[in-house]
Amino acid sequence: MNETAEFVIRHGYAVLFFWVLAEQGALPVPSIPLLLVCGALIKSGHLTSAPFLFSGLAACLIADSAWFQLGRSRGSKVLAFLCRMALEPDSCVRQTEGGFARYGVRFLLVSKFIPGMNALAAPLAGSAGVGWVSFLIHDLLGAAVWISSWGIVGYIFSRQLDEVGDVVGRAGFRLMLLIVALTGGWIAWKYFQRRRFFRKLAIARIPVEELQRMLDAGEEVIIIDVRGALAKPRDPIPGALRIPLGEIEARHEEVPRDRDVVLFCT
Repeated sequence: MNETAEFVIRHGYAVLFFWVLAEQGALPVPSIPLLLVCGALIKSGHLTSAPFLFSGLAACLIADSAWFQLGRSRGSKVLAFLCRMALEPDSCVRQTEGGFARYGVRFLLVSKFIPGMNALAAPLAGSAGVGWVSFLIHDLLGAAVWISSWGIVGYIFSRQLDEVGDVVGRAGFRLMLLIVALTGGWIAWKYFQRRRFFRKLAIARIPVEELQRMLDAGEEVIIIDVRGALAKPRDPIPGALRIPLGEIEARHEEVPRDRDVVLFCT
């Protein structure tokens, strides 16, 4: 912690800007520890609050605006790219879509506090057709609350952060090795679970060409569109039954039992 504080003091607000920019750009570099350290340094007088907030906001707006525009222009392709980077993409996208479906653009006010939803919120807002002005206002407010909250926590608990830094410094390499081992083990386990799920799913998957062949041949098959609530109405699947994945259990009686069923999702 002490080494981190010294590094931030030496390099100023540029560290904060590029670190937050990297995280908001979907790289796995958590910004919360750095925001806590910055809050503690504001209390000690090494940093000031206005440049701290400005640096963080600038980074958030640049990254989020880029994702927002990509969501508007590329839609599902951007979400598919982010899914490939996530360890639990199905639940992550579903929960983020659920938040947008329930709260609309106001979801941007809290999305940065929810792990896994941060990178998806901006492109989902773009694909959902949110306007630029509304997006910028809500994204700016959400980023300001997120940055300020963690900075205030670091400001209030600066002494405790120093104590944690001393413990970490004494533990040295052994603690770092333990953290790396635990993190690596968790990532490996989640990856193993994901691969096992996809292996089970692979036997039940068919390509689009195979589905088209079945339809052309007149086979009795029902297509169920299980895309989330933010799927664009202008992109419907002809003849498909529209049942979002979260409603399958409640609406199971609508699914025919006398023919093959194909689920379509993004």
